[in-house]
Amino acid sequence: MWINGLVAVALVLIDQTFKNYISSNLPLGHVREIIPGLISITNLRNDGAAWSILEGNQSLFLIITLVALGALGYILFLKRDSWSFNVGIWLMIAGTIGNFIDRLRLHYVVDMFQLDFINFPIFNIADMCLTFGVIVLFIAIIRDDSE
Repeated sequence: MWINGLVAVALVLIDQTFKNYISSNLPLGHVREIIPGLISITNLRNDGAAWSILEGNQSLFLIITLVALGALGYILFLKRDSWSFNVGIWLMIAGTIGNFIDRLRLHYVVDMFQLDFINFPIFNIADMCLTFGVIVLFIAIIRDDSE
């Protein structure tokens, strides 16, 4: 379990480092193509959730984040012997903390990855951790026949 925790810390550090790099080296709103027609990097400030839902409600997001971290910690305790639950929960914790740091420090979340081939919210590494964590957790729940 502690290895998953170390990986989560590393993911938060990578997320914060990349956000800082993008904020410092790419003008706000500027788009730089990485793979034409597939993915671009941009510097976007998002004070809402995906698609800027509930924008400007930082207090609400901070409360939701604290509740989510508490719930994730509780599930982690309950399922401490399940490798797949551990991986999914630690990924979700890493993503939650990565965006939480932005909200506390900047009052918005720095997003940068833009999928050019589909109408999809611009996202960051913390968002990827959350998404993959949910997928792993979903698979773990489906496979868990103990309850």
